[in-house]
Parts: sequence; structure tokens; C-alpha cells
Amino acid sequence: MRLQIRAARRRRCRLILWIKRGGLAFAGLVAAYLIAAVLGGLIARTDPLTASGDTRDIVLVNGPIHYDILIPIDIARRDMGWLAAHGVALDNPDVHWLLVGWGARDFYTTTGTYADVSARAIWRGLTGDSAVMRISVAGAVGSEWRHVGLDPAQMARLTAAISGSFAQGAATRPLDHPGFSEFDRFFPATGRFHLFNTCNVWVGQMMRDAGLQFGFWTPTPYAVSLSYWRFHGG
Repeated sequence: MRLQIRAARRRRCRLILWIKRGGLAFAGLVAAYLIAAVLGGLIARTDPLTASGDTRDIVLVNGPIHYDILIPIDIARRDMGWLAAHGVALDNPDVHWLLVGWGARDFYTTTGTYADVSARAIWRGLTGDSAVMRISVAGAVGSEWRHVGLDPAQMARLTAAISGSFAQGAATRPLDHPGFSEFDRFFPATGRFHLFNTCNVWVGQMMRDAGLQFGFWTPTPYAVSLSYWRFHGG
């Protein structure tokens, strides 16, 4: 009987030891990911294009886990006018900006609040999910948001890069899915979402594609914020 008790105690001790080791390993991986995100946000991968002529602002807007890009509505009408055919309110006189974002389909198309997001959506977002574009519109925004000035060539490169993120480009049809508001539309997107290719990584890629200096890997909102602070005087 005593031998059985001792054996059971040894098994419990081994189990506790493995749990502790597993917890430490997981904490180490999380710490490594976050440190890499900080470095990725602070270190630029490419040299920027030299701005020439007048500049127009785009705006980087963030929530708790996600960044979107706001494009001036007149530029959106010029370069992405095909969206109007899918109910995007480009011609609404109260609209000043086109909002664009990229993200995981299951997670991004969850209607409501973050509390509505399912465990399945979180798991697929970590391990791999198909991507969608979220398109919406916005009215006037204040100076408290992160503004970045682009010259005409940079703006054209940005809208071209964003248009290239739609699966099949202008031929893409929106998903039959409600958005976070009546103005939202979701479209199939290129690429695949996972832990190392997040919505915030996409934002950084769009900035670099536009010819702007930006961090080489920005998987978290904090990494995007650091890049803005580091390279655009934020």
C-alpha cells in the first residue's frame, strides 16, 4: 500500500514538473514573440521613397487588437470607385474617409463585440484562416489619430497595394455577411491570416508598399504604434 502511495506521489510530482516546464516554455515563446514584434516595429526593412510635391494625409486608426487605414474619400472614388457598385457609400456627402482593413475571416466577420468571438475563431486566427477585406466609411476624424502624409506617387502606390489585396481585384464580390455597422462590406482577400501574418502585419506591408519607411514586421497594434512613432514623428 505504501509503495502504491509513493508511486502515485511520484507521478503527481512528475506531472506538476511537466506542467511547470510547459508553462515556462509557453511564457518564453510569448515573450520572444512580443520582443520580436517590438524589434520588428522599430527596424525598417527598406529605404523610403523621397516625397515630392504636396502631400495628403492617410490615417491609421486602432482598436484593442487591430489597425485600419483611412483613405481620403476623393482618392478612394478615383482609385477604388468600383466599390460603389457593391453598396459602399463613396458618394455620401457626409463621408470623408474610406476605411480599409485586412483580417481573419472567422474572427473578422463576427458581428457585435469582442465578447461574441468564438473559441473556434480565435484558434483559427492563431493557426491559419482565410483572409477578408473589411471596407467601411467614416466622417470627419480628429488630430488625435495617427496621420501620415503621402505625396501623389505614394498615395497611388498605396491604393494599388490595397486593391491588390482583394481576391480577383475589382471583380471580387462581397460576402453575404453583416458587418459591424450598416456601412461595412466584407470581401475575399489574398493571403492567409495566422499568428505571424496578422492584420497589423498587413498594415505595415501597405505602408512599405506605398514607399514609406515602416517597421519590417508589425504583428501587434503596439508594433504599428512603435513604427509610427519611430518613423513618422508620432
